[in-house]
Amino acid sequence: MLKVKDSIATTTTLDKLLGEEATIISRAPVYINRLLRAEFLQVSAVSGLPEDGGRLFLYPIEDGQYSLHLLYLLDHDISHTEICWLHFLPEFFNMFDEEILANNTPFRFDQTTEQQFNICHQTRNLIEQLRSLSALTPLLQSLQLSEIAIHLLRRAIENVTVPFAVCPVPACRFLAHEAEREKILEAQKILDATTDKPLTIKELSRKVAMNECYLKKGFKTLTGKTINDYQQELRINRAKTLLQQEGQTVSEVAMALGYSSISHFSTAFKKATGMKPCELLG
Repeated sequence: MLKVKDSIATTTTLDKLLGEEATIISRAPVYINRLLRAEFLQVSAVSGLPEDGGRLFLYPIEDGQYSLHLLYLLDHDISHTEICWLHFLPEFFNMFDEEILANNTPFRFDQTTEQQFNICHQTRNLIEQLRSLSALTPLLQSLQLSEIAIHLLRRAIENVTVPFAVCPVPACRFLAHEAEREKILEAQKILDATTDKPLTIKELSRKVAMNECYLKKGFKTLTGKTINDYQQELRINRAKTLLQQEGQTVSEVAMALGYSSISHFSTAFKKATGMKPCELLG
């Protein structure tokens, strides 16, 4: 749901955050709630910025009151830069005890903070969900978008609080190698393209030439979801589209998505959405 009236970007504020002049070419505000705002911007190409990266800006207002901006630089070419901009209004932080905030980087009343951090693959996934999420009702959409925005804030604070490490868990140290991370990303692409024929972990591991255990641990580390949960989410989202937009029957959808029976599909769908598939028909 896009609401232009909830636009957060002004050229003056954007120039201040980027550190140099930028012209807004296009904007797509995303309504989340009264305390969180988001917007996707196309701005004139800004020199001196990294190819991609995140920036956190924290402005203390008074004790326990902060205004926090997250900027994600997503794409560059010679003519434009794409930016995802999130603004957490001061009222958002009222839900936290002042002492909890003050004892955690980057929250300090006496210090304005500007910090940079890397955009990991999971963060990019969250940003894409923020851009394209479509829920059954406005309330559900607002709740889901709020969850995504808070997740992005948590990851940003983790990145600026603790020096970046690919994975502190010994079993996942292999992710320090780019070639291994690429195998995980390739596995994700394969899953995205095979919602009609779910793969077993063994089949997927063979396709990307990776040990099953490493694949499972690496996939969860980079995406935040298990392989099975990721596949199930893809299939349920595809099922919603087939039922609502393409008007297929429950039987046709179950068959198209490779479920062994209508009953199996209906059970999985209700578990994921709280609704029966037939409730979306027509």
